[in-house]
Order: sequence, then C-alpha cells, then structure tokens
Amino acid sequence: MARSVFSKIWEEHVIAERDEGTSLIYVDRHFTHEVTSPIAFDNLRTAKRKVRRPDLTFAVMDHNVPTYDRALPVTEEMSAAQMEALRKNARDFGITLFDYFSPYQGIVHVIMPELGLTLPGLTITCGDSHTSTHGAFGAVAFGIGTSEGEHVFATQTIWIKRPREMKVEVKGEIERGVVAKDVILKLIGEIGTGGGIGHVMEFAGETVDRMSVDDRMTLCNMSIEGGARTAITAPDEKVFKFIAGRPFAPEGEDWDAALRYWRSLESDTNAYYHKRIELDVSTLEPQVTWGTNPAQVTDVTGEVPSPNQFEDKNARSAAERALKYMGLSPGQRITDIKVDVVFIGSCTNARLSDLIQVASLVKGKEVAKGVKAVVVPGSMLTKRWAERLGIHSHLIKAGFEWRNSGCSYCIAMAPGDFVEPGKRCASTSNRNFENRQGPGSRTHLLSPLTAAATALEGKFADPRDHDIAPVDEVVTDLELYEWLRERYQF
Repeated sequence: MARSVFSKIWEEHVIAERDEGTSLIYVDRHFTHEVTSPIAFDNLRTAKRKVRRPDLTFAVMDHNVPTYDRALPVTEEMSAAQMEALRKNARDFGITLFDYFSPYQGIVHVIMPELGLTLPGLTITCGDSHTSTHGAFGAVAFGIGTSEGEHVFATQTIWIKRPREMKVEVKGEIERGVVAKDVILKLIGEIGTGGGIGHVMEFAGETVDRMSVDDRMTLCNMSIEGGARTAITAPDEKVFKFIAGRPFAPEGEDWDAALRYWRSLESDTNAYYHKRIELDVSTLEPQVTWGTNPAQVTDVTGEVPSPNQFEDKNARSAAERALKYMGLSPGQRITDIKVDVVFIGSCTNARLSDLIQVASLVKGKEVAKGVKAVVVPGSMLTKRWAERLGIHSHLIKAGFEWRNSGCSYCIAMAPGDFVEPGKRCASTSNRNFENRQGPGSRTHLLSPLTAAATALEGKFADPRDHDIAPVDEVVTDLELYEWLRERYQF
C-alpha cells in the first residue's frame, strides 16, 4: 500500500489505539522550556513520579530570557523565577538543560536541529505550538499543552488523534527578493487561518526541493498559522548533510544505519491525501500582512483592502475590526505605511542564512531616522558564527541593535522586549494577533529581506528595489562561509 512520509513514521510509533480515534504514540524526543513546564514538573512531584526517559528529554531557556548583556542580573521577577524553576527541575529530574549561559542556548526550534537532536523519522513533542518546525527534517513533531507534557514526562508517550493529510505542492522559480516566508504567507492568505485544521501539511514539489533546510523550516514553522496540526517535508541529501557531525547526531555504524533508514522516508507516488493544494510562486511578490491574522496579507506593492471586498460576512467583520485596531484605511498603499520598530528574529526567521540576507541588503546603508531596528539571533551558536563572519558589523553600522538569542519581541515576554501601544512593528516572526508584541502593539509579518528594506526606508519597502551586496563583500572569511553553507545547507 502506498504511504506518505508522515504515515510511515506515524505507523511505526503507534503503541495502542482507542475506539474514539486516538492513538498512543511513542515519543522519541521531548523538548521543553521555562514557560510551559513548571506545572508539569510540580505535578510529577506531587504524584511522586519520575521522568521516564530523562536521556530523551532536553530543556532550554528561551521564551522570556533577556537578550541584553548576560553579565547583568535578570531583574524581571517572573523571568528570573521561571528560569530558576527550570534549572531546579532539570537538576532534580536529571534532564539535559541548555541554560541562560550555555554556549548552545537559543530558541528551542533553532538549537535542537543545530545540535543534531532533531532527526528524520523521529516523533518529537514540545510545549510550544511551533514544534512543527522540526518537520522540515522529516520528523513528526507536535506542539503540546502542559498536561500532555506531563504525560510525556511520565510515560514517554502521548495520546493523540491522527491528523488528516494535506499535500502542498509548490512549483515555480521564485524571483530575487522573494523567499520562503513570502511563500508561506501567500499560502495562508489563500487557504485562510483555518484551511489546514486537523491536517498535517506535507510540503513538496520542485520549489521545495530547491529550498534550503532553513527555508523548509520556515514553511513548516508557519503551517500552524494556516491551522495545521503539524507539517513535514521528506528528508533528502540536504537534510543529511545538515545533520552530519552535529554533537548529538549518530556516528560511525549508527550513522550508516540511520542513513539507510532515512532514505526510505519519502512519500510513495500514489500515496493518499485527504486534500491537495498547488501553489505556483513564479509570479509571487514579497508579502506583508495588513491585519491581525496571517491570512490578512497582500503584496508589498499592493493596498490595504476594503472590508467590502470580502463576500463572507465573518471575513468582512474581521477586516473591519483589524483595520480599526491597526489604524489603517482601505486603499492605503502598503509602501506608504510608516513603521516604528523592525524586529528580525524568532523561530521563523533568525537563522544564519536569514542574517546573511539582511546584512547583504543593509551593507553600507543606514536605518531610517526614528526607527528602532533590532536583530535577535535564533541561537548563541548562530550569533557566534555571524560574528566570526563579520556580518554583525554591517548590521551595527547600519543602526541595528545586535542582541543575544531568545524569543524576544516575538512573544513580548522578555524584559523590555515589547512594542509600545499604538506603535507599528515590521516583524519576521509568525503571529500578528492583537496585543501579540505588547498591549496595543501593531504587528505586520514579513520576510527578513522585506524587513531590512523597511528598516532603511522607515516604511514598508520592496526589497527588489534595493541592491543586495555579493556575499564576498559582506563576509570577512569566505572560506568559513563556504564551509558553513555546506554544513548548514543554506
């Protein structure tokens, strides 16, 4: 029987099934962080239970860690308390922790692939909705709640309903200045925030095949904003090269055996899908959201739509509310909308390739007067590589703040990392609902390239109108850059 890559992995991990349709799935890796784990650990203590597989459980501090100088004390009480709680819980339950001062610290969905803990064929859980990011490696990865996290801690399993399957085939050659973030925003704009509800999205097609591993992570990351339960792409040689030599990756005979298995993880030609979608990106433009959900999106060269353009009553009402909250009027040109803050970061777009793109566009230029521009690398390893390449110097000279890693402005939990009421932020993150980046904040989602161009002009700008410096003019060590490209497959 022909099967998809998702079906192959799912069926290998089913332990038991219930009549109502849920399955007990074995969990290969459980990732956790400081915000969603405290109650789960407290409940384990109360029940006098242990973590069943501490060797398969990995914790990191990321959601509300300060991104400023780490020689300074953490003064925000909640952040300090949650970080200390995770430190204690990791010690008490014997799990590996990448804490605030770890050289590997960073956003959970960035560092676990960097460390080789995310592998093809694995089932992965984490108390964070964007756990779908790991699907870019051919893993089945679910974001889970606190009670589910407690269950995984105690049993290394989870009860979950099998998602339906949706194949998203992306075709066409994307033009200069258009990147994976634009592709996923376009898709969400077409299917809506509920288009993928109950489904696992499998991204496939010639365009996805050409994409880097980083780009595929961006697609899988934001599948959640399209309503999907998770997402996946079949692993290929790019993924295998990305993993090779990582600290936790298989070695020697184990590596050879793993490769043989990983190469079997592809969708069969006649595999069944409950839903199929084709997306032609050959004429795709850079995308910018105008409203308060990711489906309210348009071309950077477009205009703010009128609510009257929406035939559906609910969509029309949502547009009216969004425009009021965002302080926008129908017919406004996107490129006439001024911004106050530009944030380049998050688990969606804060990897080394993203930062190189931004540096290539802003090299020798300056951030517009009155704009606060912030770059927060996705991990401390990414930060160090960027500094060794010298690309951080172009960002700093242009007027960007160069920070340490963390979730930062994406979720507005870190001390000081929030957008003030009424202020407008161009953000490379994944969510733009009301108050997401702070009470009264106005968030627009866009790609790193579009964010960079916007920072320079002080209003939404088309990156295709800007010169992009060749890499050999941006990096200080071309040999190191080529080695990193081979290692990271970007």
